[in-house]
Amino acid sequence: MEAVNAVLDLFADQPVLLLAALLTLGAALGHVAVAGVRIGPAAVLFSAIAVSALGTAADVELEIPEVLGTFGLVLFTYTVGVVSGPQFFASLGRGWRTMLSVVLGFVAVTLVAVGLGGLLGLSMPVIAGAMAGALTNTPALAAASEAAGDPTGPTIGYSISYLGGVVVMLLAAAWALRRPDEGAGRAGLTHLTVRVESEDAPTVEELQSRYDHLVAVSRIKHGHDAAPTVVPDDEDRVGRGDLVTVVGPKDLVARVATDLGHVSSHDIVADRREADYRRVTVSNKALAGRTLREADLEGRFGAAVSRVRRGDVDLVAHDDFVLQMGDRVRVIAPAARMREVSTHLGDSDRGMSDINVGGLALGLLLGLALGLVVVPFPGGGFAIGAAAGTLLTGLVFGRIGRLGPVVTSMSHGAAQSLSALGMVTFLAYAGVRAGQRFTEAVTSEAGWRIAVLGLVVTGLTAAILLLAGTRLHRLAGVEVAGTIAGAQTQPAILAFADDRTGFDPRVGVAYALVYPASMIAKIVLAQVVAGLG
Repeated sequence: MEAVNAVLDLFADQPVLLLAALLTLGAALGHVAVAGVRIGPAAVLFSAIAVSALGTAADVELEIPEVLGTFGLVLFTYTVGVVSGPQFFASLGRGWRTMLSVVLGFVAVTLVAVGLGGLLGLSMPVIAGAMAGALTNTPALAAASEAAGDPTGPTIGYSISYLGGVVVMLLAAAWALRRPDEGAGRAGLTHLTVRVESEDAPTVEELQSRYDHLVAVSRIKHGHDAAPTVVPDDEDRVGRGDLVTVVGPKDLVARVATDLGHVSSHDIVADRREADYRRVTVSNKALAGRTLREADLEGRFGAAVSRVRRGDVDLVAHDDFVLQMGDRVRVIAPAARMREVSTHLGDSDRGMSDINVGGLALGLLLGLALGLVVVPFPGGGFAIGAAAGTLLTGLVFGRIGRLGPVVTSMSHGAAQSLSALGMVTFLAYAGVRAGQRFTEAVTSEAGWRIAVLGLVVTGLTAAILLLAGTRLHRLAGVEVAGTIAGAQTQPAILAFADDRTGFDPRVGVAYALVYPASMIAKIVLAQVVAGLG
């Protein structure tokens, strides 16, 4: 025991050493599988709670500086926004229904919490804190403490219900990911050569527009066998007897083949004498944040891009697609000009690891400033918060790609690395904070009643999210998991879902879609409930 106390004393004096130890322990435990499920980075949180509670029991106060935890949090939320920005805005038109369902679900859960908390004899500040913990939202705890005028009640409620809020939602996300992935047919891209039988003769642009630019025409061979295979421009017409190569999700490509004619036995992709193709990495900083239309590969080289690989996912290219450093683009070009195209794009692996310090610093600066903005509300107001502010800024920066001469996007690989570092740093900080009062809170007179309330709040929220996602909105399992993580505003659940899906971008998009509305709803509702007492 003396050795344990000596280690705890050392950790108390050396908070950075404590952080490194927690990350090491969490990384080791994260690889342990229970019933085939690995906790992943969320193990850092549980390790921090356990070590902090052990320190409290030994009268040793362990602490990770708040500024370090905040930096980890904003680094995580900003890079999630940057990675998810393009897909977020593309999904916004159809995603508002999901956001509305989440907010209405929180209102319903709040009414249940107030009623059940009253029956259990809990005060409104404690109920508000239990809600904040059950929904794992520290800003909501801060808002409840401010509204109550005394942080004691909200903090006790938060400490007891927080761990259940993480565990129950992790189980809900794991259940969602076990469902068949209805969107899997669109997760990867394929190509088909189609023999055109239709008399319609649309232009390439008209044909791609029919399918919302989710498919691309990468090659065309007009009319007869002696005709060359060429890279089409937007005004080329697809006429009867032509052979065209269509790139896109498997289900849509099959539909295009049926609509135009039939799948041809000739594969013009294999004939590389006139039109060659290869993957090229974008590392030319002058192209970062530019659209493919602005890059003008067609005008410069008679070339085109059919798909873009970002991270581990292929995306269909179109004129308004914004390039990022590290994108690996499938270029189709006249064989004699392929070397020129590669040189123009850069074709260096350094683009895949470019952190873009200037864009990162500007994004964090604006996001943190936005987080200080106070939103007026009857009876007071609340700050947007650093996490929501940096997430919103990251979404915008990821979408626009460039702000004048400043590149605001970041390579996918660099963003994922920074995101992982920020996430585990914040989880260690949050776990140490929660663990300091965990034992005391659990053994208090009201401990079991707060625990019951917290589990009901988390369980009911999980049920609403699962039912709304699977039955009402018919989302894929990976999207439901991302929605659960975003609605819970919980990085540990996002980390778990990312780890289980191999960083499927649909998880991050769903997370980013509901996160801002969820954050605001929780803060407002916690403030209202605490103010009732």
